[in-house]
Amino acid sequence: MATTTPPRGRRRAPSRMTRAAGRAAALQKPRVILALLLLLALTSVMLLDGYLRAEVGGDERVRSNASSSKVPDKVIDGGPILSFRNGRAQTRSVPEKTIALTFDDGPNPDWTPQILKILEENDVPGTFFVVGSMVSRYPGIVNDLVDQGNEVGIHTFTHVDLSYQSDARIKREMAQTQLALAGAAGITTTLFRAPYSSETDAIDNYSWPVYKKLGAEGYTSVFVDTDSDDWKRPGVSKIIKWATPSKNKGASVLFHDAGGERSQTVEALGTYIRKMKAKGYTFTTISGAVQQADAEDQQADADAGADAGAQPGGQVPGGPQGQGAGGAGAAGGNGLQAAHRTATGTTLYEGKALVAAVAVAEWTVPGLATGLAVVGVAVMGRFGMMLVLARRHYRRRNRRRFSWGPTVTRPVSVVVPAYNEKECIANTLASLALSTHPIEIIVVDDGSTDGTSEISREAARSLGMTNVRVIRQENAGKPAALNNGVRNAGHDIVVMMDGDTVFEADTVRHLVQPFADPGVGAVAGNAKVGNRNTIIGAWQHIEYVMGFNLDRRMYDLLRCMPTIPGAIGAFRREAVLAVGGMSEDTLAEDTDITIAMHREGWRVVYQEHAKAWTEAPGSLKQLWSQRYRWSYGTMQALWKHRGSLTDKGPSGRFGRVGMPLVVIFQIVTPVFAPLIDVFTVYSMIFIDFKASLLAWLAVLCVQLVCAAYAFRLDREKYRYLLMMPLQQLAYRQMMYLVLIHSCVTALTGGRLRWQKLKRTGEVGTPTGAS
Repeated sequence: MATTTPPRGRRRAPSRMTRAAGRAAALQKPRVILALLLLLALTSVMLLDGYLRAEVGGDERVRSNASSSKVPDKVIDGGPILSFRNGRAQTRSVPEKTIALTFDDGPNPDWTPQILKILEENDVPGTFFVVGSMVSRYPGIVNDLVDQGNEVGIHTFTHVDLSYQSDARIKREMAQTQLALAGAAGITTTLFRAPYSSETDAIDNYSWPVYKKLGAEGYTSVFVDTDSDDWKRPGVSKIIKWATPSKNKGASVLFHDAGGERSQTVEALGTYIRKMKAKGYTFTTISGAVQQADAEDQQADADAGADAGAQPGGQVPGGPQGQGAGGAGAAGGNGLQAAHRTATGTTLYEGKALVAAVAVAEWTVPGLATGLAVVGVAVMGRFGMMLVLARRHYRRRNRRRFSWGPTVTRPVSVVVPAYNEKECIANTLASLALSTHPIEIIVVDDGSTDGTSEISREAARSLGMTNVRVIRQENAGKPAALNNGVRNAGHDIVVMMDGDTVFEADTVRHLVQPFADPGVGAVAGNAKVGNRNTIIGAWQHIEYVMGFNLDRRMYDLLRCMPTIPGAIGAFRREAVLAVGGMSEDTLAEDTDITIAMHREGWRVVYQEHAKAWTEAPGSLKQLWSQRYRWSYGTMQALWKHRGSLTDKGPSGRFGRVGMPLVVIFQIVTPVFAPLIDVFTVYSMIFIDFKASLLAWLAVLCVQLVCAAYAFRLDREKYRYLLMMPLQQLAYRQMMYLVLIHSCVTALTGGRLRWQKLKRTGEVGTPTGAS
């Protein structure tokens, strides 16, 4: 048993690797925060989109037959325009032979522009009571509407009955709609119409406090005299008939420019306008009707000699900005704009920010939905391909007459890189002592500070192992340790394993048999999770059996295996040396060397019967660290070997078959796969709970079928699959964040070295070994 140690007698300064690792560690925290911020941004965008569609907290309750005992009779019997001047309720009626056309529930990209065109052609203004969520989604329509000389009022932000809502919700509904108007058209408004409202006689004891509260804040509430009931789609003639006032009365007439299919409204509107004009009616806005009514009152007072020329005082504030006076004479006599206030200051900028955020949501969520559909098809296709190819692989490799060639019986070298493995190294050597295949063991101690080399020597002595060499080197990283072991290997086949891994007695014998085929340059073994009795361990166990081993069967048949696991792999020594050994260019030296093998023309295969039991990370922090290194290292390796995309021969085969599969299934789909869960939650909250849950369960069932088949092939116990639903809810989200973290690192630069995970040594014997 030979030992090589570094020179002693001087204190070693911190290595370049140590300093680089320190700098990289310092950069990790901001990258993790950025990954979390990206997830938060995505969640916020989706919540905003759902809120805009009024599908979250949707409240469509409408109260009927409630008492109106607290509502003044003069309000119930008054006109459709209700304001609170000087704190007193006051109603206004639309003057005779005058119509104020009002439209609810818009804007709508299909129907509102058509209605605006009809109004413009007939030189008629309208008053549009808009829903704030729709304004923020279609700001251009509102801007055109205002520019055309029409008037806007608030119809709440999410079309809820405010009589059911808290004061905070009422305030939010109004303020958000004002911000949407400010961002869309640079205005705010003093007009309000409650959803589900009709004539003033429908005001009850529950809605009355809402109108008083809004009136005190300067809002004018608008009701209707005549309802076209166009939302019922009764036919054009009935819409015109129901919208026509009786006995030359003036009227606030209700139509809808959104909220459903409005082709009958569009068809009826032009005819209705021409018919009413022929009867001598004029058209105005709500503010115009108020001005006209106030002017008539003033004239009546003058004629009666009562304070001739006095104007009715009172306050009609400008919504959230609280500026200006409304009613008669506001805005310098411009009746079409009397209810509008120019948005300035923070209101304007917050409104523009809201509209911009909504625009992002309007593009992002549908884009994500489309991407998710594509990913869903790809994932389902991958499951199908894995099942078909895994079965073919299993049947081909396990048939009686299958053989790699003459049985490989010559000794092989087993290289064990170790860094602070005092908890595990003795178990690793004990498992190798039982090997049924002749081996030499080379333990490369990469500058451990916990006595790993001494423990290795003592374990070898106690086990009576004369085939163990311990080589101690300055701390230089895992690739350097592996290269050192390969250089010192005495045999032409080199088996590589981790210092926290244990082999079964027949593992090495099974692992080296494919080398009977002279075209095979490397063999991937079957890595198993040894510490699977915890939740995190069980999750990783499912991942190893289903994801890694089914994948390797598929990649084996396609001849584009991307990774030989560091826990168990075997190589032709000459092939390793020919490609320059284990590279330090990437964090995933196992993926790097595997791709290099393909590019040199060697075949890489999977040997399912060669089993290794490894200690998986025992905490979320350690798991994050490990998967971050894996995913980022894989990205580095793919980028390093991007030239294979245009190569010919085996290298080109990997570049055009293996590399796209790895990118799609190990980077792209894992990033988007958690969106299945995110969109499920989104759909449950915003759309249809039952249908969304059933869809998610259907996807889970497909995954369970694949996992169950993988467990059957590996002869594993099915009870661990009970953890799979929880794995989908928690584990997959973490893997998403890890991949985002890796992508951020790839974009911002940075390098990490060999990261040591905390080990417990609990994988003492090969679990399940015979």
